[in-house]
Formats: sequence, C-alpha cells, structure tokens
Amino acid sequence: EEAHRPKMTVQETRLCGLLLREHFGEVVEKVGTHLLRSGAQNLRTIVQETNLSVDLVKKCLCVLVQHGACLFIAGRKGPGSPTEYRACCDRILRVLRYPRYIYTAKTLYGDTGELIIEELLQRGHMTMSSTVKTVADRLTQNMEEGHSLDYSDVSSTFSKLVETHFLQRCPPVGGAGTSGSAAPAEAPATPAAPAAAVSKALPTPESFPDCYTVPQVTLVGRGKRQLVPEDGEDQRNAKRAKMNSETHGDEGIYWQVNFERFHQHFRDQAIISAVANKLDQTSSEIVRTILRMSEVTTSPTATCTKPLSANEIFRSLPASYNIPRQILDQYLSLLVDDPMEFVGKSGESGGGMFVVNLHRALANLARATLESIVQERFGSRSARIFRLLLRKRHLEQKQVEDFAMIPAKEAKDMLYSLLSHNLVQLQEIPKTPDFAPSRTFYLYTVNQLPTARMLLQNCYKTVANLIERRLFETKENKRLLEKSQRIEAILASLQASGAEPEQLSEVEEMISAPEKQQLDVLRLHVNKLDSAENQVDETIFILESYINSTSTS
Repeated sequence: EEAHRPKMTVQETRLCGLLLREHFGEVVEKVGTHLLRSGAQNLRTIVQETNLSVDLVKKCLCVLVQHGACLFIAGRKGPGSPTEYRACCDRILRVLRYPRYIYTAKTLYGDTGELIIEELLQRGHMTMSSTVKTVADRLTQNMEEGHSLDYSDVSSTFSKLVETHFLQRCPPVGGAGTSGSAAPAEAPATPAAPAAAVSKALPTPESFPDCYTVPQVTLVGRGKRQLVPEDGEDQRNAKRAKMNSETHGDEGIYWQVNFERFHQHFRDQAIISAVANKLDQTSSEIVRTILRMSEVTTSPTATCTKPLSANEIFRSLPASYNIPRQILDQYLSLLVDDPMEFVGKSGESGGGMFVVNLHRALANLARATLESIVQERFGSRSARIFRLLLRKRHLEQKQVEDFAMIPAKEAKDMLYSLLSHNLVQLQEIPKTPDFAPSRTFYLYTVNQLPTARMLLQNCYKTVANLIERRLFETKENKRLLEKSQRIEAILASLQASGAEPEQLSEVEEMISAPEKQQLDVLRLHVNKLDSAENQVDETIFILESYINSTSTS
C-alpha cells in the first residue's frame, strides 16, 4: 500500500509535525518531519542532514518505531547496505484520533477498557502482563481506601478487546525472535523499543496466524497503590523494573491497538446514525443488527456486507424491540427503496437476502458532507445549485438557472464563486474544431472525488491551525499555568496529610482574582479549540473513508 500512496502534501507534513511536537517534543518532530519530506534514509544520512548527535537521532527513531510511526527496511543498495528508515504519515495522523479511540473503548468496555487502550496508545506497544498490572494499579489508585482491583478483572477485559479485534499482536520481526542481536545493526535495541516488536515490517499483522490469540498468562494478585510522592517516579520505576524480573509466560508477545477495527466501528456508527436521521430509530436498529451480525465475516475493504436472510435478521433483533415479522419486512423494503441505498437486496431466499452497501453509504455520507460545507460557506441557494449538479451531472448555465429557479444574474454569481473555489468544474464541448465560443457548449459539473480530496486537505490545514493556536495560547500563559499547577500540587499534598481548612484557604489565595479570571478564559478557549479539533476529525474520517473506499473498489 505504501508504494503507490501519493506523495505527501504540504498540509499533511505540517499537521504530522505539529502532532509529533505535541506528543513527543521538538527533537522527535525534527527527525520525523525530515523523514516525511525526504523519504527512506539510513541513520548516517539522517544524522548529517538534521545536524543532531547520533545518540539523539537513535533515541528519536526508537520513539517513532515504538509507536509504529516509522518502519525500517533492508537497505535498497543490496545485501549488507545500511538499514533505512521511513516515516508513516498515515500512522502519525492517527494521533489526532486518540481521544476518540479512548472514548469508544470507554463506552464499549468501561473504565478498564478505556485505560487499556490509553496505556497502549501512550506506549506504542506493551505485553499483556505489564498492561494488566499498570491498569490495575491505576484503577486501584482511584478506589476508596481498602479496596483494590483484581488482575483477573483487567485480564478478562483485555481478552474481550482481543476477541473483538480491537487489539492485535505486533507482527514478529523477520524471524528475529526476541533476541536483540538478530535485530538490524542500526536499530538500537534499547529498553524503549523491545527488539521483538521493534519494526512493523511490511507484512500486515493479520497475515500471522496468532494475531488474535491471547497467550496463557500467569498473573495472580491485585492492584497496588503508590504511596511515594510523584516526583521520584522515574527512578522508582527503573528500580521496580529491576526488582520485578518474575516471568508471566508472555514475554516477547507485544500488543498494539488495531486502528482499522476502530475505524470499522466508527463507520458503522456513522451509517446507523445517518439512517436514524433519515428514517427513524427502528430502521437504524435493523441496520445496526445487520452490521453487528456481519462484523466478523466482512473484510474491512469489502464493498458490502455478507448477505443475510430476513429470517436471520428477525432472530437476531434485540428482544426489547418487539417488531412483528410483517413489520420487519415492511421496514426492510422501505430501506431498500430509500434513494440513499444504504441497504440493498441481493436475492429472494429465506424471506429475501439483504446487505448493507458500505461503499455506497460512505459515498452518500461524503456527499452530504460536501453539501453541508457548501451550504455553510456559500448559503442555501448555492447549495441548491451544487446538489442539482451532483444529481444531474452536466448542465448548461441556462439549465442551472431554470432547474434551480434562481434569477440569471444571481445564478451566474453563485456558479462563478463555486467555480473559483474549485467546487464546480467547467467542461467545454466544441461543435467545431476551432473552439469558437458561439459554437461551444459550456457544461458545469461536480466531480465528487477530487472535490472530497481538496476539502480533506482543507480539513488538515484547519486542524493544524487549531493546534498552532492552542500551542500559542498555552505558551502565552505558560507562567500562569505553571503557578496554578504548583498551587494545585501543594493543595493536594496538604489535603492528603489532613491539613486545617485555614491553611488550605491561605494557599488558594496565592492566585489573585484577575489571574483566576484569566485562567478561566484560557481554559474556555482551549476547550473550544479541543472540541473544534474533534469535530473536524469527524469530517476528516468520513472523507478519508470515502477516498480509501474508491481506491479499493
């Protein structure tokens, strides 16, 4: 897939750089964006061109490889040539969706699921035993005194996430086993990047038979609280790692988040809510049932789900929905006749065979997104012209005016402004070879795919602007934020040691009223920017899914 991926755009590179800076710091950003711009390079070239020390570059590559944001491949100059590193733009852009992955895990599998996904996203990949321990300790920390969480509870949630394919094993590196020596010489096998899972070499995780097999882990115990103050945490963790050399039976088996599976879930949710908005709740439940039944049997790139008979759908509907069989048939025929074509009929056996047209649904969702963007930017009458061109394909200017029922002067203005923003294209069809204007047809048309590609780049630009704005806001108020964090830390430690209310109020007064007001305004701004980022990402997801679906079909 990487080989024929189009070259990265300026907007994608800029956004990847900002995401790397925000999550891993400026040095990693420098190495990452350098690799994105220059393609595959060996260690020596990266060191020369970035002017960083070998040690720093190695550490940056370790971080990127650990998070799957960089692959290493055998040198292209034949055997024995130095290993080359290549950054993966798509994987870095996934960072933007982290909050959504974590929130989805929380809604499906509760707090435990949320923390498992959060830990794995934070660290790139981990073994099952260390994930279970960390999550149990974190949950115990938030429980009442005297309560703790059993490791087995976390293990069972972990197994469920693997069963439903939200987690998968990292593919083993070209038969390197777990020995550090077998890793390529230039990929430093430091503790930060275990050699076993250091590279997501080109085969996909699913091409290995054990991709979704949970290993036998011997973990007995409960989560422990941290009793020491937070400051010396790093040294403590290092000591603890040395002391905890006990084995759990899953050494060398690393797990990562399966983004494709989450995307499948998001896509299904988008289809279900579109059906609910267009028709009603009951029809969306029927579509939900069809999607749930074909989750495991349908490949992520399939154009439609596997056919299911009306009888099977009827048996699988949730018990709380008391839909009689006749009503179900009426609903199914209503869904099939709907112009959005979310559901299609593929045969007559067993009361009729039904499928969900995934690619057609994505095309319709993308189309609705384009229409709403035009409506927001150019008003409802321009949106009417845009919809008309989408439906009729090619129209002359006079036909646009007549069909849209808009006066000629206004229709011209609207068409030209859409044309200048590249949302509408103009096609010339000459009657004679000399292209004389009087003997040429000028047809307006909308090409959905290139328009979606252009708007996707606009979305990347928007998100990058939002992130830059947020970084600027926090940098401007850095001193104030540090002060409020210090005061919060003092308050927390005083409360833990059971201090008097007077002492607490004294500490609280260290922040003046104007400063408090400034902090509130800042928090409001940052929250707005955050939620705007998440909303733009929903648009990005629909446009990306649609564009990817056209390249596979």
